[in-house]
Amino acid sequence: MTNIWTIIQYLILGLVQGVSEPIPISSSGHLVIFRELFGIEAEGLSFEIFVNFASLLAVLVIYREDIIRIIKNGWLFVTKKSEAAKSDFNFIIYLIIATIPVGVVGVLFGDAIGEALSNTKVVGVTLLVTAAALWMIRNLRGRKNDGDLTMKDAVIVGLAQTIAITPGISRSGATIVASMLIGMRQETALRFAFLLYIPVSLGTTILEVPDMVQSPDFQAMLIPHIVAFIASFIATYFALKWFMNIMAKGNLRYFSYYCVVVGLLVIIFL
Repeated sequence: MTNIWTIIQYLILGLVQGVSEPIPISSSGHLVIFRELFGIEAEGLSFEIFVNFASLLAVLVIYREDIIRIIKNGWLFVTKKSEAAKSDFNFIIYLIIATIPVGVVGVLFGDAIGEALSNTKVVGVTLLVTAAALWMIRNLRGRKNDGDLTMKDAVIVGLAQTIAITPGISRSGATIVASMLIGMRQETALRFAFLLYIPVSLGTTILEVPDMVQSPDFQAMLIPHIVAFIASFIATYFALKWFMNIMAKGNLRYFSYYCVVVGLLVIIFL
């Protein structure tokens, strides 16, 4: 029987994943840090993918109206060539294009990169890289809306997302930084980043489900995993709502400060 301390540890890990997934401080990096603090040994990426799926569900809930509109308009353009729906159809195409680089890199090298670089010293350094990237865009105010995006924009953001396979490099941070550097408005950058997160997270989950459910660690720790899943879903929902407000106010520099402090503490003490 699972002891209460183990459940508390996994509850905290779920909360860490949920809070850090939508904001640009790297959820994978923070899971590495807290696993080190708790002394939790984890083979493979099953737990991370499991709680990441909970974050995905929260993102789907928050962006459900955008998702429904884009799908409806995309279908409307395909079937009736409605010019009013063309912008949303193009948005779908750009999301698909931006997904391809990380899909290829993830399938070929994802596990190797994740396992090779999942140590605290690497996370400390990559958090400093994330801090520098966020500092670069702290004052940017782009003009591109959804309808102004191009194929080139999609490729650039897609390539930026591949960097986030490295623990400590924030996925949301990498995509938002790239989006704002090429001139997107904060709202557009945020929406593109999180709608792009959906196919990537969904694809990763589908590919890893067989290994996940067959893992002895997953089956033996089912209750802690479920607790972490619920905590991740709830924390992601509220963290993303909060971050949307932060983006609207343009206060990304505070996340840069945070990543510097945590990165240095990790390098020095862990």
